[in-house]
Amino acid sequence: MAPVNIFRQGADEEKAETARLSSFIGAIAIGDLVKSTLGPKGMRLENVNILISNTGMDTDKIKIFGSRVRVDSTAKVAEIEMAEKEKMKEKVERILKHGINCFINRQLIYNYPEQLFAAAGVMAIEHADFSGVERLALVTGGEITSTFDHPELVKLGHCKLIEEVMIGEDTLIHFSGVAMGEACTVVLRGATQQILDEAERSLHDALCVLAQTVKETRTVYGGGCSEMLMAKVVTDLALRTPGKEAVAMESFAKALRMLPTIIADNAGYDSADLVAQLRAAHQEGKTTMGLNMNQGTIGDMSEMGVTESFQVKRQVLLSAAEAAEMILRVDNIIKAAPRKRVPDHHPC
Repeated sequence: MAPVNIFRQGADEEKAETARLSSFIGAIAIGDLVKSTLGPKGMRLENVNILISNTGMDTDKIKIFGSRVRVDSTAKVAEIEMAEKEKMKEKVERILKHGINCFINRQLIYNYPEQLFAAAGVMAIEHADFSGVERLALVTGGEITSTFDHPELVKLGHCKLIEEVMIGEDTLIHFSGVAMGEACTVVLRGATQQILDEAERSLHDALCVLAQTVKETRTVYGGGCSEMLMAKVVTDLALRTPGKEAVAMESFAKALRMLPTIIADNAGYDSADLVAQLRAAHQEGKTTMGLNMNQGTIGDMSEMGVTESFQVKRQVLLSAAEAAEMILRVDNIIKAAPRKRVPDHHPC
């Protein structure tokens, strides 16, 4: 595919500057959105062949510490600089032989290679963070390369469209139509930093639950249904248990019924009324009933399709029980009588 020229004709002076797209900013680069600090205004590139690399774009000179080069004229200094430029030009030409129109590099690209890429109509993105490059390589179907002598062995990345978008005050480079279409970037926006932090934690929790559900595919009904079922079983067992253990079991059942109470309170409904209705429904044998927070009533969770991860629900119960047990142990330690002091018969 021939490179796509993204510049106006006769705009040679601005090519070097407008072709420079630098610096992925970490967390926003999941393959669909990549943040950059510079970019051509209104930039748009279709049917893109992407070469993703981790290579130095400087002179490739051998670095010998403590070495010194002496010349007797400025002309020889210019000759050395020209030789370095030729090496850089050769490397750029090897890269262009891959038939790309977008070059993304982990390291710096420098001004002279940027000018060469701009003259060839190739977008150059430099100094991308390593995790961003890895994610971008995965979702575009490409590979990270370091050498360019054999273009036929290099696997290029592809996407249908690269365009510049504005989100808030930030300028982003949007990669759409990537080969691995299931990857995307989630952009969170909020009025304050606290709202953003809370949204990020909620999203992180949801992704963790999804990951656990993929590993353990068993699910339970949500909306407080599972907690009411467990509370009913514990309460029935407490009624048949003699002694003080029955009191602890009833308290555990009451704690389980607090979860649907909290769900109703967070939704702004009358939790006492809803939990009482839900408890009565479970006593009648309607074991799939839970809280319908869209209508403010109880509903059938199997019909509504409200489920939760079995693994997460199990871990919540274990963690809560362990935390309560730890608090009880601390209380016992605080209430314990102080140890008697014994006179020291062996002073220092």
